[in-house]
Amino acid sequence: MSAAEQQSKALAFLRISIGLIFLIFAEYKLTSTKFISGGMATYIGQFIDQGCYPFMRPFLQKLILPHAVFFGALVGISELLIALSLITGILVRWASLGGLTMMILFLFSSNYPGAEAPFWQFFGASLEHSILALCFIAFLIGPSNTLGNPPAPPVS
Repeated sequence: MSAAEQQSKALAFLRISIGLIFLIFAEYKLTSTKFISGGMATYIGQFIDQGCYPFMRPFLQKLILPHAVFFGALVGISELLIALSLITGILVRWASLGGLTMMILFLFSSNYPGAEAPFWQFFGASLEHSILALCFIAFLIGPSNTLGNPPAPPVS
């Protein structure tokens, strides 16, 4: 097996694994009414009170919180679509762009270490979202084929 084939298989393994994680995220949001009907609002309220970056507070207070049921459903459905895309290998770049956007929004909504925190703590506080963001960047850069095999060379 060539190095390119190994790298492609490793990327496919990571893509499918992240897809399965997102399937679990979506499952608990979409199979119970708890998250959509109240859980999302509770999380957003906690983020506003103690964890969001200051520039995100008005966005969360004025747009997301008043429409928490809609955005809770949107998050669950988005996670399901990202999961299906990553698992099947269909529209991986689009799903990765959506996943990256989601991780950046989640990072700035919930991982603020405080104004007095040393610079390095901003990175430590963001690990739960920044690691997944890096995976989505890798999926955007890498080959988007479905089986994890490198693309065939062009035939002349």
